[in-house]
Order: sequence, then structure tokens, then C-alpha cells
Amino acid sequence: MIKNIKYLAVLALGLVACEPEFDNPIDESGIYTSGEADFSNYVALGNSLTAGFADGALYITGQENSYPNILSQQFALAGGGEFTQPLMADNAGGALLGGTQILDNRFVLAFDAQGNAAPAIYTGAAPTTEISNSLGSSFNNMGVPGAKSFHLTAPGYGNIAGIATGQANPYFARFASAADATVIGDAVAQDPTFFSLWIGNNDILSYATSGGVGEDHNVTGNVDPTTYGGNDITNNNVFASVYSTMIAGLTANGAKGVVLNLPDVTSIPFFTTVPNNALVLDAATAGSLTGFFQAVTGIVTAQLAGAGVPLAQAQQIASQYLIQFNEGANLFLLKTEVTTTNPLGFRQMTADELLLLTIDSGALAQGYGSVVLTPEVLQILGILQAGGTPTPEQGAAVINAISAIEDGDVLDSDELAAIATARSAYNATVRGLATANGLAFYDAARDLATVANGGIAFDGGIVTSDFVTGGGFSLDGVHPTPRGHAIITNGILKQIESTYGANLPVVNPGDYGTITLDNDVN
Repeated sequence: MIKNIKYLAVLALGLVACEPEFDNPIDESGIYTSGEADFSNYVALGNSLTAGFADGALYITGQENSYPNILSQQFALAGGGEFTQPLMADNAGGALLGGTQILDNRFVLAFDAQGNAAPAIYTGAAPTTEISNSLGSSFNNMGVPGAKSFHLTAPGYGNIAGIATGQANPYFARFASAADATVIGDAVAQDPTFFSLWIGNNDILSYATSGGVGEDHNVTGNVDPTTYGGNDITNNNVFASVYSTMIAGLTANGAKGVVLNLPDVTSIPFFTTVPNNALVLDAATAGSLTGFFQAVTGIVTAQLAGAGVPLAQAQQIASQYLIQFNEGANLFLLKTEVTTTNPLGFRQMTADELLLLTIDSGALAQGYGSVVLTPEVLQILGILQAGGTPTPEQGAAVINAISAIEDGDVLDSDELAAIATARSAYNATVRGLATANGLAFYDAARDLATVANGGIAFDGGIVTSDFVTGGGFSLDGVHPTPRGHAIITNGILKQIESTYGANLPVVNPGDYGTITLDNDVN
């Protein structure tokens, strides 16, 4: 997932190798109670966040430190029963299908020859998880990495024959009860007495992590999810219908539960690590770039006028390219649609727009997002500065030197608005159904916003969303670390206590790890 983020090198060994340990024993005296809830058969539904996916993969340690598994340990103090999970075979994180690796190994924090730290794919062991080896069904953790809301109700989502064509999910294929089974059906069949449901993140996340390369079905009006592409935004009505169906099934026999809303996906490290104003210039370079775009403005004016556009109109259109660069930080350039009013198809980014973690930082250093100044282009600029008139070929060479950032590497204002609109509607559905059914509601969005804006303190430190060093997010920049899962667990526990009158102990986030060094994988 991460190409080349050289400037993110950190003194991570000192930051993460020494995890604090605390003596925070749980009182076993029997004072913990379930209140109106019954934890004897707890089933968790969701996607990768529920499964314990981290560092770009699913592996045993992540599963063991998932918030449902941590919750189950607290529930056990108040009548909770056994909690089973479809564990992977190792901590490498990859997986095989018929002996061929189809899922990549996890990320680890590795160090280069100069001691710089950066995420890298773990190569210390080959994966041993074979997807075709069925584990049977009836697991308490029914989290399925990659699942969108409507996938949980889709028959055949665990059909191993559909994996190669993308019609089925390899993780669910390991523990589906039958080829035509649904995730919600297998969950309800276990007759849970208590459940958690956290689903919907992927209904917008895949659109976001692709840089908005997908369809927004709140715009298209398409309510047939079988026709959706992998990076599309789910229609709000589809989400509401599916979510209502799941809640109805889970509560049919009187089970109580907790539902979680969706955090702002654009506040996670995947979108906040690479600054959009990382075009840092000295005074001389800033002056050169400003001069370059003065030349571009003149060239475009001449081209438009030569094509019959009135001079005043040509000058007005070309003036948008008269970009002023300053010493210090500057916003990158963004590729846009070519139109009659923007014939070159680019503009400068706005302050709210976001670069993806996967952008090639090496390319940024070479002019991606600004201008690639070759010797030929510099020679042409010299001609212009001397008052000369460039040939059409020379003018084209100057314009071709502009290297605006592609749509797939950025979330622009329109894409951010589409994400926000869908999330708001999804969250209204979650809260409304929680209220209507008397379920506990955990505002995960609020707590994760706090993590992103200053952090959440615990006994011995603070958890933030800073990439690598913040402790809250794993090396894929999307999924929580064990410590992040502990924060989520505590938030859920508080809402269960408030809603059902339970009395349960919180956990100490300091007892849970963060990111993993290359040599720590076992």
C-alpha cells in the first residue's frame, strides 16, 4: 500500500520498542454485572475493523487484539461465554488459494541501511493460511475484511468458487456454513444473546482510498448493489434497507446489542500524513516557478487568440494559470477535467483537499504536483525572458512540463463532499435504528475525531492518529492498532453500561501494543 515515503522516516525504534506496562488488576470479587444484557453468547458483525485486520492484512495477533475479543474478555466477568474467532494460521498475514498466494503479507516497520524507518511488506516467512481449508461456521467474531453493508446479506459471498472472479470474499469463504450462505444468516443462526454491529465504513472507504475513482450512487440513483463497482459509494437507501434488515434479524429473538456509527474516514492517517502543501521552495525556486506560470499564461493567451477567441476573453481564461509561488510551503497542482474554461485541465489544490498515503513521494520530489523543469524547458524560458516568441512546439513543451497530480492520488473538494454526505446519511440510519430498537449506541466518530485532534489520554500516555508514532493506527494508515482497539472497547463498554445498567471494567490502553517491528513478527 505504501510506495515510497522517504520523508516519513522516524526514530521509531525508540518510540515503539518500549511499551509501558501497568499493573491494573481486574477485581474478581463478583461485583461485575450484565444488567439487562445477557453476554452468554456474544456475536460480533462487521468488516475488517471488527475482524482485527491491521497493517494491510489479517493475522493472529491482530485478531486476538480486536475490539470484539477484548470485549468478550470483559463480558466473561459478567456471565459472558466462550468467544471464538476464525483465526488465521500465522502472523505473516498473507493467504493462499490452492497453494498460490492471493493475499499479501502484512506491513512491518523496517529499517534501511541508514537507519531510516518505513513500512515494508514482511518477508520473514511465507503465509500458511489456505483459504480452501474450511474452518466450519458458528464463530462469534463474524467480521469479514472488505465487506460492505450489502455484502453481509448477499448469498454466495463465501462461495470459494467465486473468489477468482471477485464475486466472493476469501475471508468469509474460510468459515461460511455453505456456498450460498450469508454473513447475517450465519450470525443469526447462532441465536446470539448479545451482538455488536459496525458496518458501513467500506461503503465509502474504498471510494476514498481510490482517490474518488468510482461512482457515487447517491448521484446516479442506482439502488442495485449487484451492479456496483468496488470503489463505488453505496446509495443511502440501500444502506438503510440492508441495515434495517440486519437489525431485525439480530433482535428477532430478543437479543440486545450495541451499534457503532462511522468515523470520518478522511481523518485517518491514510489521508492526513502527506501534506498537500509539501511543495517547499526556496526563494529562487519560488521565483522561477512564478515566472514559469507567467510564461504559461502568455502562451495560452496566444494560443486561444490564435484560435479565434477574443483577446480579452483569452486573457481572462489564461489568467487562472498565473499562479504565485512563495518561499516556504506551497500547495501542489491538481489535474482536473479539460474544459473550454480550463483548457489545460489543472488548478492549484485548496487547503482542505487531501493527498493519499500511497502517493509516490519520490515522484513528488522530482516535480510531480508542480513542474518538471528539463534543460529544454529552461532554455525555452530563457527565450521568453529575453523577449523572444516561442514556436508552437516550444510552447507545447512548456505546457507539457506541468505535472499535476492525478485524480487517483487525491481527494478533491467534490469527492470529500460526496463522502461526507453519504456518511451523514449512514450515521442517521444507525442512530435512528438504535433508538427505535433500544440498542446501545457508541459514537465511534466522536472518539476517533478526538484521536485525530489532539488524542485520547490514558494511564501512561496519549493515543493520536499520527502515522507510525501516534499509537492509534497500524501501518496501513487505516486500521487500528491493538491500542486503538482498546480505546474503541472502552467507548463501547461505557455505552453498554449506560444503556443496560451493566457494570464492567474498562481496559488500560497501555497494556496493548502499537506497531510491529520487522523482527518482532513470530
